[in-house]
Amino acid sequence: MKILGISGSLRRDSFNTRLLHVAQDAAPDGVTIELFDLAAIPLYNEDVRAVGYPAPVAALREAIRGADALLFATPEYNYSVSGVLKNAIDWASRPPDPPLLDKPAAVMGASTGLNGTVRAQFHLRQILVGVNVHLVNRPEVMIRMAAEKFDTAGALTDEKGREQVAALVTGLVDWTNRLTR
Repeated sequence: MKILGISGSLRRDSFNTRLLHVAQDAAPDGVTIELFDLAAIPLYNEDVRAVGYPAPVAALREAIRGADALLFATPEYNYSVSGVLKNAIDWASRPPDPPLLDKPAAVMGASTGLNGTVRAQFHLRQILVGVNVHLVNRPEVMIRMAAEKFDTAGALTDEKGREQVAALVTGLVDWTNRLTR
């Protein structure tokens, strides 16, 4: 099974991208998690889309189409998802043949604050329901105070957090298998 990991943060030392690396390490045998970098995705513009998808957008759409499931790691910016992540979803949800349609997915996040991306994840779930993505609901992975839970090498030192990420990946695999039977 192939899962596509998408981080809503472009920061080089992003806690959310690090969280996706934790998920890669936790993936069961036979499951790979490949990460897609959103840095080259231009701002959505219907005039541009009408002419044809820019190469980075076409690559994103193909990566989503080629994945069995998606794993989103979202930061929380101003009580919501990052513009980078929302923009990517906008591009990936457009016709023809929107690759997000009916895709199994899971959401997690890490933030330096006390709320651990709870509001961003809520908004992201609303957005993904709107484009008919089928979400795993539990476990909810919200790593709060992330600066204290990752070491300088990028490893998540919080055992409970690692267990939650592993459980989410396993849940996503099970969910994907159930939906594709």
